[in-house]
This record gives sequence, structure tokens and C-alpha cells, in this order.
Amino acid sequence: MTPDGFHVADDSSATDVGSRYAQALFDLAIETNALPVVEADLKSLEAMRAASADLRMLLTSPKFTAEDKGKGLVAIADKAGLSVTTRKFLGLLAANRRTAALSVIIKAFHALAAARRGAVSAHVVTAIPLTADQSAALAAALRTALGKDPEIETRVDPAILGGVKVRVGSRLYDASLKSKLDSLKFALKRA
Repeated sequence: MTPDGFHVADDSSATDVGSRYAQALFDLAIETNALPVVEADLKSLEAMRAASADLRMLLTSPKFTAEDKGKGLVAIADKAGLSVTTRKFLGLLAANRRTAALSVIIKAFHALAAARRGAVSAHVVTAIPLTADQSAALAAALRTALGKDPEIETRVDPAILGGVKVRVGSRLYDASLKSKLDSLKFALKRA
């Protein structure tokens, strides 16, 4: 359950659905030479989804019909000036009742696009926003560790208290203060 009351399902079936839809959209974007445009559209959509509780509710709530979700997403796409390919894709998601998987689809799409460019997608969570110097140092450390250029997406989550969490693909590198304190608490309980 997220702080705004939404349940977040991150099970493998949602990931599988997200991967399939992302692959289909990715293939279509390549065929139509629209990869950069669709990728930019999806970044905008993810930013809108993250910023709007109403949009998250539209995507995930069973109170809205597939038709209502489709109309809402088309209106959002029109207002945001999203490409025809992205608009049609959103309509397909709504018709197939898969709008709740949009965030997973976007992440999978970005990973496919990064791999095509020879880069790796890294999701970084910090307790406070990184400075430019910290971002550059993190990018350099990831480049050394991964052997590829990282495309870093950052998110601030004060709940981790300090440190950093980095997710690259299915691997999570957790150097957060909260995780370290939880480990210490567990060790003390066992002692």
C-alpha cells in the first residue's frame, strides 16, 4: 500500500504482462522509426502518472470501465501532444484492461531502448535529491561496475533515511541507512 492509499502489485504476472506489451510497443516503434518519440512520450506519461493521484486512480481503479479509461487516456494524450503510436497503444491498453500495468510497461520499454543504445537502465532511490557532483560520481561508479553507460532515473524517498538504493534489471543494490538499521535490529534480536 502506497502512502496515497493505492495498492502496488509487483508480482511476476504483472511483470510478464508489462514485458510483453513493452516488447510489442518497442517493436512497433522501431518498425515505424518512432523510437525516440515514443520513448519521450512514455517518459512524459510516467512523470504525469507519478505526479497525479487522479491519473493513478484512473489507471488502477476497477470503478472505471475500460471505455472510461480509454477516453481519459486519449484526452490526456491529446492534451500532452503524444504521438499517434502512443495514443493507439494507450487505447489498446484500456481496451485490454491492462492500464494498471502502465508503469511496469514503461520501465520495461525504457530498459529495451537503453539496451538498444548499448546502455543500461538504472533506477536510483535516495533520501534527498542528489547534487550534480553526486550524480556524476554515481554515474561514473555505475559505468565502472557495469561496463556500460548507465541511464539513471532518480527518485527521492525520505523513508530510506540515507544512503542509496540502485536497481539495475532484476538486481537491487541496497546501501540505504534503513536497510542497514533493519539488519542490525535483526542481528540484535537473534543475539
